[in-house]
Amino acid sequence: MFTGIVTDIGEIVGFTPTAQGQLHRLRIACRYDQTTIADGASIACSGVCLTVVASGVEGGRTWFDVDAAAETLALTTAKHWKVGTRLNLERALKIGDELGGHIVAGHADGVATLVSREDLPDMARFELATTRELARFIATKGSITLDGVSLTVNTVRDVTFSVLIIPHTLTVTTIGGWKAGAEVNIEVDLMARYAARLTEMTV
Repeated sequence: MFTGIVTDIGEIVGFTPTAQGQLHRLRIACRYDQTTIADGASIACSGVCLTVVASGVEGGRTWFDVDAAAETLALTTAKHWKVGTRLNLERALKIGDELGGHIVAGHADGVATLVSREDLPDMARFELATTRELARFIATKGSITLDGVSLTVNTVRDVTFSVLIIPHTLTVTTIGGWKAGAEVNIEVDLMARYAARLTEMTV
């Protein structure tokens, strides 16, 4: 489990696809202490929970390897990742850690497309569109995870929704580089999904 509070921005420095294109081995450079990264550990990479299969240090910089499987490539922006892609990183939540965002599984539900960006004096407003299937779980003032960042929904209209981003978040995540037309990973609030399921069962 995660909280949607990004703790580092990583960079893909190695990329090895299989011949069938069903699995991508990624090497991600970061600022984490390599001695704290265990094989088998979970790290959320732009909202996608991936398992560390190896780690090390090269050129004074920590790296870790993960595998992105076929389903991840089909459902998320991982299909577009390449050497040089920057990723929001978060380590798995530990018992006793502060829950600064909201409960995030790291299982991206799909992608949202950035419709527009409006830079305001003290923040930026982003409007995004997603599928009708996912839009039914999005509510004004509710929680949502975009590229691994826990955010509060500002407005909702049909399949589009907006979020307001403060300068700090623009600086410490990849959101500052978002432009119209970009695709981002989206994970809807788990509580909204459970509530919808309970409603379906009682109808």
